[in-house]
Amino acid sequence: MKPIRKAVLPVAGLGTRFLPATKAMPKEMLTVVDRPVVQHVVDEARAAGIEHFIFVTGRGKAVIEDHFDISFELDRMLQERGKQAAYEDLKRDLPAAGQTSFTRQQEPLGLGHAVWCAREIVGDEPFAVLLPDMLSRGCMEQMLGAYGRHGGNVIAVEEVKPEETHQYGIVSVGQTFGQTFEINGMVEKPKQGTAPSNFIISGRYILQPEIFEVLSHGRKGAGGEIQLTDAMIELAKTQDFFGMRYEGRTYDTGSKLGFLTANIAYALEREDLGAPLRAEIARLLAQA
Repeated sequence: MKPIRKAVLPVAGLGTRFLPATKAMPKEMLTVVDRPVVQHVVDEARAAGIEHFIFVTGRGKAVIEDHFDISFELDRMLQERGKQAAYEDLKRDLPAAGQTSFTRQQEPLGLGHAVWCAREIVGDEPFAVLLPDMLSRGCMEQMLGAYGRHGGNVIAVEEVKPEETHQYGIVSVGQTFGQTFEINGMVEKPKQGTAPSNFIISGRYILQPEIFEVLSHGRKGAGGEIQLTDAMIELAKTQDFFGMRYEGRTYDTGSKLGFLTANIAYALEREDLGAPLRAEIARLLAQA
């Protein structure tokens, strides 16, 4: 069983739901408290032991590459002004030389196409995919544990209300092994009342490299895009897929409500912000 060393982060999306904020700034660089969303996702992957981060970018995303690079002028200024703690924080967050790669998705052809764009960098080894809109602290570490037990392909799943299943990719549940289970079917956004379960695909994957061959066919699915779920359905005919129930909460920062909720949740956990923020929230609620 080959280890999971590389992670693909598709960051080419336009972020139209956050206009005008994302007119000149990538949605992935919007901050949850004081860290860009994409930095939180990289933090999760690094904590799980991922060594190489592959960003699939698009036009106007160069600032993401700059964020994960050294800023000599900023480093010098921080040291000259005695801001050593801030300087050390930046150094700690910076991936080592050679740990980041950037490739371009020239056309918005879907998540499956974005993953396919990383094929030459990933090579012939299993890899992780982390959707940068979804904040799921500790999820990748749990997934690597599941991969170590089962091998194959692993998808993080979470439960939603049955009436919400038509909004997501859904898996059907086979034999269960505690936190994980065999996936014996997948469907993208089923019609209401037809979903095989209420377990949704929640934005974290471990995939075998054969997925690239399936994606290379360029078959378009929902929305006229090349869907990753469709490719996984095809690959599942010859390889095992396992669902892993994520023990935690995912925040969808691609929606305004999810973004605001993530900011509040992450701030409440901070020693320097938790207590005063609770007081401010109580004051706002009293005035509402």
